[in-house]
Formats: sequence, C-alpha cells, structure tokens
Amino acid sequence: MRILPNDENFTYCGRIDWNNPEALVFVYPCSLVQMRFTGTTLKIYVRNHNAYWKNYLGYILDGKQGVLQLPQEGDAVFEIKAEAQQGREHEFLLFKRQDACHEFAFLGAATEDCEKIIKYPLSTKRRILVFGDSVSAGEVSEAVDYAGKEDPPHNGEYSNSWYSYAWITARKLNAQLHDIAQGGIALMDKTGWFCEPKAVGMETVWNKVHYNPMLGAVTRWASSQYTPQVVIVAIGQNDSHPQDYMAQDYDGEQASVWRNHYKGFLKKLRMTYPNAAIICCTTLLIHDAAWDRAIGQAVQEMNDEKITQYLFNRNAVATPGHLRIPEAQEMADELASYIETLDIPNWE
Repeated sequence: MRILPNDENFTYCGRIDWNNPEALVFVYPCSLVQMRFTGTTLKIYVRNHNAYWKNYLGYILDGKQGVLQLPQEGDAVFEIKAEAQQGREHEFLLFKRQDACHEFAFLGAATEDCEKIIKYPLSTKRRILVFGDSVSAGEVSEAVDYAGKEDPPHNGEYSNSWYSYAWITARKLNAQLHDIAQGGIALMDKTGWFCEPKAVGMETVWNKVHYNPMLGAVTRWASSQYTPQVVIVAIGQNDSHPQDYMAQDYDGEQASVWRNHYKGFLKKLRMTYPNAAIICCTTLLIHDAAWDRAIGQAVQEMNDEKITQYLFNRNAVATPGHLRIPEAQEMADELASYIETLDIPNWE
C-alpha cells in the first residue's frame, strides 16, 4: 500500500509546494525527503514536469549515492533495493539534483508486505538560506575531468546539488538548507540567462515557490515557514550578460542602478530575516572583479554589522567553467570556516 506524502514518517527540508498533500512539488535544488524503512525494497512514486534538459533525481541509501532518470513528463515508480540484513532499518534520502529545469511531485512510497516506513527526524536546528545561480545549484559539478576547464557538452546529467558548495557547506556545519538557486539567474529582471529573452532575476524569484514561467503559474512563499540564522547571497556572476557594464563603466548609470538594486535586495532580506547573518559573495567562476567591488561597496553602504562580504582565495579566477566537486569543496571549506567565526544568534 502506498504511503502518501503527508504521512508523519516522512521528513522534509527545502522550499517545497505543500498545496496538495498527496503530491508535494519539489522545485529547488537540494530539496529532500528522508525516511527509514525495513525490508529490502522501497518503491518511490513521482511525477515529472519538464522545462528543458534531461531530468534526474538523487538518493542516498545507507550512505551510498544513486541516481534515477525521470521521464520527460508524467508518472514513474522507482524500486530501490537495499542489502538484506535481518531486522535492519535502512536510511533513505531522496533529493532534487537540478534547478527549475524541471519540477517533480513526490507522490509517496511503499515497502514490501509487513515492512514499514519509520520517521527519520532532523537532527539540527541550524538553518542556512542561499540565494544563488548555477554554481549554488551544483550545475555540471560531476564533470570532474573538466576541473579548471570549460564545460563539456551536457544535457543535465552532470548536475548534482549534493556536490554544490551550498550543500557541502551545510553538511559541514550540520545545518538545514534551503537552496534558492537557478542556473543563469542575475539580480534584476531582463539581465542574465534565465528565461531569455524575457529574463527573470532573483529580485523576482527570491520569495517564490514556483517561479519558472515555462512550468506554470508563479506562486509566493511564506517566509515564516523557514527562518534562517545564516543567509548567503551569491549573485553577481550572470549580471554581466548581455553587457558587462560594471567592468566597462563602474561609475556609470547602469552600474549605479545595479548597486542600488543590490542594496534594495539586502534591505528586503533584512526586513524578512531581521536577526540573520547575511553573507554576500560570488564564486570561483571567472568574472570581472568590478562585480565584487560593487558588492563590497553596497555592503559598506548598508552599514549593518551583520551584513558582510566574503572573498574566496581564488575568487573570480579559478575556472572558466562551472565548479566541479573539488572546486565546490574548496569553496565550502572556506565558507564554513568563515561562518564559524561569526557571532550568530541561536546557532546552536
């Protein structure tokens, strides 16, 4: 018998659409459901809705990672096999590997006859919230042979949020994570790569559940559902498209407008999360240093001691392609160490 998603024995983390208790929709990378089960077989029921690329789910079974390829559209049932050990409870975590190149609905799970699903409670009250782009989502992270190089041809198969610096950082710090990350996104609408030619920016996405117009209606998120102690703003990489005006004319009108919008975004975050430590950064992916200078100026002008900028050791110079696993690990090591130096309320 299928156990529906609203069963108390499922544990969730991530910005998830809870509107239909029989079909919970996962939109953002790193969103997850976890459980324990007995027996050797677990069936997972899902429904995919595709925008582009091939779509995959990730899972961790008793510490070992696996991958499931979704149909382009429609329902699928996956049968997960565990090692047979009498009386053993298996630990299972299902997660979204990719950004809003697709959405999928979790429709429930089932075990063998006489076996059961058991709750796997969250073990931490630490909470991190990330606003970022493809690097924060772990896009093309598994193409490890291309570390320090341009991306290989791909169709979604190398993207894995488990290996994003965002999730690696959260695991290092034993923290929950909401990863509001989308490949190609910039701060403002009409810039960046996401949803071109009518590009959608983080100013629009930050407080939404559904946000990709290719997948249906846009819906809002209630911020009261998740209160982070740490907020990471990793935006500024895609903002140079279609014009790198920050590098070309730092004191020009377009550059000034962007800095004001960035400060406006920080003000919205501060109003929404009044006690959070807000860390502003970019990534190791190559970009002009003028963007980091602009972020630094905006942070200074905010005059808020809990809003800081972090520059990585190889900030903006490490690779022309997306971060691979070792490079994401490098970022996470630095970022986790930096976070631990901060005075963060309720960071238990």
